Amino acid sequence: QENAIIYEAAFRHGNLFIRADVIVKKGNHIELIEVKAKSCDPATVQTEMTKAPWKPYLEDVAFQKHVISKALPGHRVSAYLMLADKTACCATDGLNQKFVISKNEQGRKKCEVTDEPKEADLAIRMLCQVPVDAFCECIYQSDGTGELLGLTFVDRIQYLADHYQRDEKISMKLSVACGKCEFYCKDGDVGKKSGLKECWQEQLGWGESDFEEDTIFDLWDCRTKNRFLDTGIIKITDLSEGDIHPMPDGRPGVSRTERQWLQVKKKIDGDTSVWIDREGLGQEMASWQFPLNFIDFETTTVAIPFTRGRRPYESVAFQFSHHRVHEDGTVEHASEYINTTRGEFPNFEFLRKLKQALADDNGSVFRYTHHENTILNQIYWQIIDSVEPLDDAGELCAFIKSITHSTEDSIEHWRGERDMIDLWHVVKRFFYAPSMKGSNSIKQVLPAMLDCSDYLKEKYSQPIYGAEGGIQSENFEDKAWIEQDAGGVVKDPYKTLDRMFKDFPPGVERLTDTDQLNDGGAALTAYARMQYQRMSSYEREELSQALLRYCELDTMAMVMIYEGWREMLG
Repeated sequence: QENAIIYEAAFRHGNLFIRADVIVKKGNHIELIEVKAKSCDPATVQTEMTKAPWKPYLEDVAFQKHVISKALPGHRVSAYLMLADKTACCATDGLNQKFVISKNEQGRKKCEVTDEPKEADLAIRMLCQVPVDAFCECIYQSDGTGELLGLTFVDRIQYLADHYQRDEKISMKLSVACGKCEFYCKDGDVGKKSGLKECWQEQLGWGESDFEEDTIFDLWDCRTKNRFLDTGIIKITDLSEGDIHPMPDGRPGVSRTERQWLQVKKKIDGDTSVWIDREGLGQEMASWQFPLNFIDFETTTVAIPFTRGRRPYESVAFQFSHHRVHEDGTVEHASEYINTTRGEFPNFEFLRKLKQALADDNGSVFRYTHHENTILNQIYWQIIDSVEPLDDAGELCAFIKSITHSTEDSIEHWRGERDMIDLWHVVKRFFYAPSMKGSNSIKQVLPAMLDCSDYLKEKYSQPIYGAEGGIQSENFEDKAWIEQDAGGVVKDPYKTLDRMFKDFPPGVERLTDTDQLNDGGAALTAYARMQYQRMSSYEREELSQALLRYCELDTMAMVMIYEGWREMLG
């Protein structure tokens, strides 16, 4: 046809093959549009694309342009990246909910348009089509790196394509990329081959027992992996103190390098005991003011906003949990908030409820990692920029400033008198357990703490959580957090959370494809799915209850870590 628009158009030239996201043909001019789940500011995107994170996207579209140009030599090809415009505000409510992810009869996911977008929905263009021909030309003229050093772009892709066609493996030198290799077996992948293991067996001559040992990729915050690999150091036990150069940084607790050497030394010595800086942690905890408030947020970002006036990938805070610990040791699940109403922007009401929850006392407020601080900073600017009149805008902004500090890129600078204390930072400076394997995630720290604390084992092996006369809970009854496997190892409490959909009504369509909700990714996905109108009331209620239980455990996990430290210090 003279003019045509084709989605997932296939092109072949020799042994090169692509499927392009969108092709717009106008005579002999072809627009190649590669769609990416990424946002940009149209005013600055061309400058941003010169930076390293954009390279994979640009190489992708450059390859596609090359194949189309060779397959259709009589045509002119213009290449574009289609990105979400983060400066554009959604024109209407409910636009996101007009596109539902569902499955066909073969079980493959598809996008179903449930309600054709109206003219008003499309009044503001949410997408940005960025020309990238100049970047493609730079890529064509560049030399390769690593194993492909010195080859032109055309030579590189032909080298790769020829090997693929012959089904001939390319042996690659070990690099930092191995740490993020996608070709590995997960727990439960019985009978499947591990590409990572096969590669390392060929490169290093390793046997099965070698793969059971920790490597430099397990070393916390290791920034010298390339140097170690170049000198043949793979296993943590091959490292020496001179490789790490542990040095203090003048602050309480251990420095980054001191913590790394702590991890290495315990592995070399076969020491499985926990390490705790009693003096440093004791001084830190002595500065905390009762009652202690532990908070956790659940948030999401979506390409197409749920509500009018919001921008692509703008943060939506839909839930929080709040535990309080009193000076006499009393623990209570003090408050919580969740908004699962379709088509409602929850951030401002979320903030009001959080302000109300923390207004009862002047105790210390705790978070785990920087997420809560970042989200509250973003809500601060949402209030400043809001076209919706807020009678309490001043109070809300003052509250945010009181419990946060400004982010590095902020044009305003502040540090609140009640700035949240980051337990993640406290863990890094004062506590280490070998079972954490270099991770400071609360999902790793909590099981390690439970496993090493006799106090916590004794207390939480009893069904006291949510029990009469026990610990107040909003979503659990008679819960015992401590369960042990056959070997006496404490099970991860997140894996003991109740499964959903035990009594799913027959004949009712289910949009959720899992019955577990025990991590942040599952939480934000659940919230996004609950925005769809077609979800049954049963499924909506199951997801809502699972979200409440998961978020409550996040703050209870912080409480248990605190209690473990308190008992260790005596």
